[in-house]
Amino acid sequence: MDAMMSRPQDRIVVIGAGIAGLATALQLAPLPVLLLSAAPVGAEAATGWAQGGIAAALGPDDAPALHAADTLAAAAGLGDPEVARRVTEAAPGCIAWLAGLGAPFDRTDDGGFALGLEAAHGRRRIVHAGGDGTGAAVLHTLARAVEADPRIAIRHARATALLRDEAGICGVLAWEDGTPVAIPARAVVLATGGVGGLYAHTTNPLGAAGTGLALAARAGAVLRDLEFVQFHPTAMAVGRDPMPLATEALRGEGATLITAAGERVMADHPQGDLAPRDVIARAVFRKVMAGEPVFLDARPLGCGLDRFTKVTALCREAGLDPVRQPIPIRPAAHYHMGGVAVDARGRSSVPGLWAAGEVAATGLHGANRLASNSLLEALAYAGWIAADIRGGEARAPLRPLPVGAARRPVPDAGMVATLRGLMERHVGVVRDGAGLIAAVTALRPLADAAPSALADRALAGLLIAAAALRRRESRGAQCRSDRPAADPVSAPSFLTLADVLEGDAPRTGTARP
Repeated sequence: MDAMMSRPQDRIVVIGAGIAGLATALQLAPLPVLLLSAAPVGAEAATGWAQGGIAAALGPDDAPALHAADTLAAAAGLGDPEVARRVTEAAPGCIAWLAGLGAPFDRTDDGGFALGLEAAHGRRRIVHAGGDGTGAAVLHTLARAVEADPRIAIRHARATALLRDEAGICGVLAWEDGTPVAIPARAVVLATGGVGGLYAHTTNPLGAAGTGLALAARAGAVLRDLEFVQFHPTAMAVGRDPMPLATEALRGEGATLITAAGERVMADHPQGDLAPRDVIARAVFRKVMAGEPVFLDARPLGCGLDRFTKVTALCREAGLDPVRQPIPIRPAAHYHMGGVAVDARGRSSVPGLWAAGEVAATGLHGANRLASNSLLEALAYAGWIAADIRGGEARAPLRPLPVGAARRPVPDAGMVATLRGLMERHVGVVRDGAGLIAAVTALRPLADAAPSALADRALAGLLIAAAALRRRESRGAQCRSDRPAADPVSAPSFLTLADVLEGDAPRTGTARP
């Protein structure tokens, strides 16, 4: 049935046009889909900026069980073994599906996949496209397939609220050309990306500012592990905002982290420059905060740098020659392990609402994401979400949906900068209780104001800060200088908007969507 000819309430609304949203839309065949994207498809998606690749156990010396073991080791005790097993077993099929759509993966001379090595992986299992251009290549492949699919309608609108009836989520309130519109839906899939834009230093598009978290929280959804924000250790400090990324694959091929004096930053760590991201980010952060610049030295790669065309071009735009000069770097907000709590089918705690990609918390990443598992997770859950929605019943006809009357202004640039600075100072790479209390105190009145673009940013920041304050330990990406030890009985954290605004204790360990 053509997406434009179906009854509006039969459509599935997918919010977001990165890898998670596009893959879910495609996998939902034959159901009609309305894809909501605030910008032209792919224009604001972090997927297109991903330089690393997609992890999959494809080599003769590898197996999904080994991939799962590495995933759980990086997750610092909070990864879900069953989720890790399912996702890593699904990985080869995800790669095959993308290849079938025409994704131009790098190949060896015999036609096999050229597999790279990245930090904390025990085997070469990273599939790339165009060297360090995997995200852009995959996004282009998916966007082309979506635009050619007559079931999928694309609408350039910004979702501002999820609409509920007695049965659950029944539609989306959005702004389109300055006008509020109510869009009915049989089901809604959040695929809105991450939270990097909340921080002063980030590798994400600046629009990635926790919109999905705010939408889900205001609709009553349970959220999970929000305190775990991954800071990529090698963002290029070349005066750009957002910061260009120097892919981890460079270290996999022999690049090293050095000080201005040429000393190896990770010399004392058993995994050296291939230690987990959180470990390296803290090491680099402490040097930078002490006034000691840190560099990524890619000169040992020599002509091997030719494969990393994106990084090389970014360096030269900044007046650097990576063949002859080390690249100045610092940690920057890169990926959110936390998000909307979902089950094995991608269902949230609110009927009618699913979540996929970075906005979701599946349990795969735990306290720290293993490199190149993010695109994989989005692909795997896209298929499972689509299968779950296809297996459900269509909703009864809906009565007219409410439409908001107040205009939602673009947030004031000065206020956005203030919020980004506050998050960087108090909810960043290294945190403490006093700083987190200061962040919660400053963000709560803004988040509790009438819904607006600024209130949603403040709410996303508040949720993260509150979760970090409640986790009284250091683990994975959560580093509290006032509580440096790990809690031996640590568990995933679950909270709702009411828990934060009303000051209730969060649920831990047993709550599930």
